[in-house]
Parts: sequence; C-alpha cells; structure tokens
Amino acid sequence: MTGLDRRSFLQVLGAAAVARAIGGVGSATAADTPAPKGLAFGPVEPFSYDMLKRRALEMAATPYVSPPRPDPAIVSRIDYDAHGKLRFRKEFSLYRDGAYPISFQHVGMFFPKTVRMNAVDGGTAREVLYDPRYFPAGPDHVAAGLAQQPSAFAGFWVHEPVRKGDLDKVEPWATFLGASYFRGVGELGQVGMSARGIALNPGGAGAEEFPDFREFWFEPAGGEDAPVTVYALLDGPSVAGAYRFQLRRTKGVVMDIEAAIHPRRTIERLGLAPLTSMYWFSETAKPTMVDWRPEVHDSDGLAMWTGTGERIWRPLNNPARISFSSFVDDNPRGFGLSQRDRAFANYEDGVRYDKRPSVWVEPIGPWGRGMVQLVEIPTDDEIHDNICAMWLPGEPGGAPHGAGSHIQIAYRLHWLADEPYPGDLARCVATRLGNGGQPGQPRPKGVRKFMVEFLGGPLVDLPMGVLPEAVLTASRGSFSYVFTEAVPNDVPGHWRAQFDLTTTGAEPVELRCFLRSGDRVLTETWLYQYHPTPV
Repeated sequence: MTGLDRRSFLQVLGAAAVARAIGGVGSATAADTPAPKGLAFGPVEPFSYDMLKRRALEMAATPYVSPPRPDPAIVSRIDYDAHGKLRFRKEFSLYRDGAYPISFQHVGMFFPKTVRMNAVDGGTAREVLYDPRYFPAGPDHVAAGLAQQPSAFAGFWVHEPVRKGDLDKVEPWATFLGASYFRGVGELGQVGMSARGIALNPGGAGAEEFPDFREFWFEPAGGEDAPVTVYALLDGPSVAGAYRFQLRRTKGVVMDIEAAIHPRRTIERLGLAPLTSMYWFSETAKPTMVDWRPEVHDSDGLAMWTGTGERIWRPLNNPARISFSSFVDDNPRGFGLSQRDRAFANYEDGVRYDKRPSVWVEPIGPWGRGMVQLVEIPTDDEIHDNICAMWLPGEPGGAPHGAGSHIQIAYRLHWLADEPYPGDLARCVATRLGNGGQPGQPRPKGVRKFMVEFLGGPLVDLPMGVLPEAVLTASRGSFSYVFTEAVPNDVPGHWRAQFDLTTTGAEPVELRCFLRSGDRVLTETWLYQYHPTPV
C-alpha cells in the first residue's frame, strides 16, 4: 500500500534527528575512517534534457530491467534505526559552497535500489561515484559489508545555504527518496504529505506499481533566488519517462515540473501530478476512544478550482472500504490536498500536524479533458498514507494508455500553508456529523445530522437580518430541518448550514451544499461522500 514509503521516510528522518542529537555511530567513529579528498566523479558524458527524453522513449520500447540492488542480504538489515546512523558527510555535499548544497542518502530496508547521481556542467555531465567513506558508520555497522559497486546511493536532500548554519543541523527543504516520491517543506517549517512522479493504479483491484526515479542529474542554482534544476529518469515495468524539476525556495517551496511519459504496456489508471497524504480522523467522524488526540491528519480536504471557475472543497474520509471519487473537468485551474485547520488545540500533538504543508497543483498550459480522482483507503493508524489525489487525462471511460502512446505534462507544485490563489468566497472550515432529529425527542432511525461551517468572504458583510440560503442536493435520500445560522462565537462571517439527511441502505451518498443570498453565491461548494452507518 501507499503507506510503506511514507512510514519508512518518517522513520528515517526521525532516526537521523536522534543521531544528530546524541552524536550517533557516524560521529563517534568518523575519526577512525579516513575521509575521501572530495567527491569522486566518473568520465564526462554529453547531456541535455532532449537527450534524456529520447532515452526514456527508447527505454519504453524495450523490456524493463530493474535497477541494481546492493547486496540484498545486507540492505534488508538496514532498518530505520541503522539507516539514521548512515549520515552523509556534509562537507562532501555537491555544490556545498553554492546557493543550495545537495547531500545523498544511503540505501536501506525501505529504499533498496541503486539511484545514480550526476552533476551537470553545460552540455555535459559526470556521475557522482559512490564511496562508502561518505557514510562513516564504523566497522561494526551492518552497512560496512557492502561493496563499493553497485552504488549505494538511494536519494538526495537539498539544503539551505551554508551561511544559515551547519548542514547537519539545518533541515533540508526538498527531499527525493524512495520510488518516485518527493517532498518540500511548507512555509510553516514542516514536512508532511508527499508528491510522486506518477501513480499507477493506486487502490485498485490489482497491485499498485511504484516506478522508480532511477537516475538524477543536477544543475546548481545561480543564486538563492534562482532554481535548483533536477532532471530525473523514471522507469518501471509499465512506463518510462523523463522529468525536469526546477526547485525554488520561497516562503515555502515551489516546483516547476515537466514530464514526457511513455507507457510500455496498457495502463488502466495512469495518475499525473499525484499527491499522497494521510487522513486518520478529524472532527467530522471519530470512533470513540480510538486515540487521545482530537484530530490526526496531514491533510483534511481536497480543494479544486475547476475550468469553469467553481471553487470546491471536499472533506476527506477514512472509509470502511477503498473509495474512489472522480471529478470530471476540462482544463482545470488547479487542485490540491490542504491542511486548513491550523489550531494546535485541535491536534495537541508535538509532531505539529497544525503546521503541515498544503500542496497545490497548478497546471501549466492546457491539460484538456480528464478528471481529478481522489482515492481514500481505510487506515487504523497515522503511519499509513491512505489518501491519493491525481489527474487522470483523457475522456472519462475512454481507452486506457497503451504501449506506444506518449503523454506530455507541465505543472507547478506550491508547498505552502494555504492555496496560492485563494478566491473571494467564504470557505468551508468544518464538517460535523451527529444523530438526526431534535433534542428531547426520540431519534429517528436512518437519519444523520450535518453541520457545515463556512467562514469569511461575502458572509462577513452580510446585512443584519439577512439569512443566507443553503442550496442542497444529494444523490439519494431526503433532507429535513434545513436552516442556516451564524455560529454563536462572535466571529464575523462565521455561518453554518444545518440539515438532516434520511437514507436507507449502505451505499455512499454524494452531497453538495453552498450558501447564497438571492442570486449571489456566498461560499465555495462543499462536496461530501457520506458513508451511511447504523444510526
């Protein structure tokens, strides 16, 4: 499932932090390990993005060959604790004295495949050659038994400038580690959810496939306002592709991405610009006493800005079974997984879920017809990534992507606290469920009460005595006790729609709600997939 890479990545980061705090095996034995004189490089080879795209196209016409794996018997024993002690010597970081140094990560139990690294200079590139002395963990560490070939590089980190402090103490702002996963730090200083190069059949009936970024090429930033350029070769049993990333450090992180993707064989569900996150529970629905915290999630909703200009908010679910929600669109303006709830008191957790980044996908150029698809997978813990949002190109129900087809895409990822282009309408800030009916009366069976809260926008200036109207639709069932009211907390523009929904059966119900006054729309559109449970 999608949780494996997220769990291992978090564990690796945690172990690395502990190693930094207590010195770790690496620092304790560094003096016993002769340091290399500097990074070692391979011979000069010609390189350009056009060459990389041709290589990916040629690879797609040949059978897949898995990347090399350093000795599996050893690598399988490098668990997250052992991996955290394999600290790359930051004095050997690529472009260490430049705007943004790059350090490398070691293979381990969760990242067992070799990833080649290359430094670009003009129209040429040289491979950064692996040397075990870059990771001085001492002779007793399990990794000491690995041979120098094949390379034991598995990923990389992009760091803040050296002028901001010791690279071992200043956290990286972009990380690429495991399959085609990567992350950026948000403007509140936290990492959280992940992005991927591609998603193939997430949550589907067959096994999900995780292609790898098997080789990277780096161009240094020309200054702190300029991008770090990273090229990547994607490869997997079903697909090959060439990617170009331009990584910018802003108040958060902005990534411009373009890709040329070539299927090797028929792919039923090919997800582009995929985002992967975790949602366990929130104020919407929480099993009794499942956890002491009020909420646990990296993201609480899917935000969409459609090609027609509609603003949509879809709160996330932790369903009892895998759920797919598809939102057909033509040239969308953007979508993203967001963490809107920023109140620490709603989490009470030192891992600071209240500061996790929101990630927004901004299409560059026309994307045409397709759909945003949301995949929600059941989870009983926070260690699993159970949410995926992605773009499926092509006509809904159209032919799958087969061998010989080619896909071009360009987009921008914003790792921020909020959407980069917020609209003027009031936004949904909470979805609350309860038993239907009225206090002091018998609660009717099969009736669920909903409270949908909106805040800001035109609601702030609503004239005294004017009640906004709740506009409701449902795929099945009937509404009762529908009304709106200002939330009694003296916060200007904070309103809620209340309604009861009566349904029978266990099939999901698609709900839609927004507030208006006359012909004027006041809020974004709230969409929700309600999974009826016994009431």
